[in-house]
Amino acid sequence: MVFKRLLGSLGVGGPTVDTVLDPGAARPGGTLSGRVHLVGGTAGHDVEHVALELVARVETEHRERGEGEGAGGEGVVVFDRHILGGSFRLAAGEETSIPFAVTLPWETPATELYGQPLGIVLGVRTELAVAGARDRGDLDPLAVAPLPAQEAVLEALGGLGFGFRSADLEYGRIGGTGQRLPFHQEIELTPPPRYAHQVGEIELTFLAVPGALEVVLEADKRDGASPDGHGGHGGHDAVSRFTVPHEGPAGPRGWTALVDGWIQELVEHRASYGSHAVYGHESGVGAAVMAGAAGVAAGMVAAEVVDEVGDFFEGDSEDGEDW
Repeated sequence: MVFKRLLGSLGVGGPTVDTVLDPGAARPGGTLSGRVHLVGGTAGHDVEHVALELVARVETEHRERGEGEGAGGEGVVVFDRHILGGSFRLAAGEETSIPFAVTLPWETPATELYGQPLGIVLGVRTELAVAGARDRGDLDPLAVAPLPAQEAVLEALGGLGFGFRSADLEYGRIGGTGQRLPFHQEIELTPPPRYAHQVGEIELTFLAVPGALEVVLEADKRDGASPDGHGGHGGHDAVSRFTVPHEGPAGPRGWTALVDGWIQELVEHRASYGSHAVYGHESGVGAAVMAGAAGVAAGMVAAEVVDEVGDFFEGDSEDGEDW
């Protein structure tokens, strides 16, 4: 996205900034690269720093897994931040470019699958700090493709007859997992006829680390009432966790058999133990792998939900460029 306005907080005649990401979708744990183009204003400025922030549109009204619904809305979460180099002098009218290559957090959610959007909105926001003033005016859409193991799980679910319903980002952490980001992606799937009489939908969350992929599955009871007679939102009554190495089993058939086993265990566990049951399973990876992931996000900025939905979702530029 071309940024076509002067940075308001830096005053009329201040420098302008335009961040251009390299083509193609990035992947969780992979490299995001591009260049930040700067043009000096009517006078020289001492640039304190240029920073990139990764931001996400997050739903805040949903409950934590296994809890009731709560009030809320939407917000923008800053979930990673990178400073590009040190301070420098930007002369009047000078044009310069700063290349960058930063690593995405492993839990970065996917925004697309085989090029088709999933309804998840991520962005790269550029911050320019000059003489004590900061402006976060340049905002660019960030495309992220799933990891091969995530694709394999989704393909297996499709082969088993599950259908895609929707995807969103929910603020909060899933208890008992190795989750590091303050939000998680939830993919809602419709069940095939084989399970349609038992569950209304399956909710899927991926939590990746360098050595493995944690898969969280939640069975949503069809009739909206839990087996103990208490009502609830769709009877969110069974959560199962599975961990698998990124390389996974051999071939598509191996993935299909593995995922089919996960679904059967989830449904059977819900039926056996009733509401709010949680079940964990390790597939070829020790629990220490997930526990060791605690240091992966070391140095990550503390995330916050901020009230700037208008700028993020209704277009940040003045020439009507929405995304």
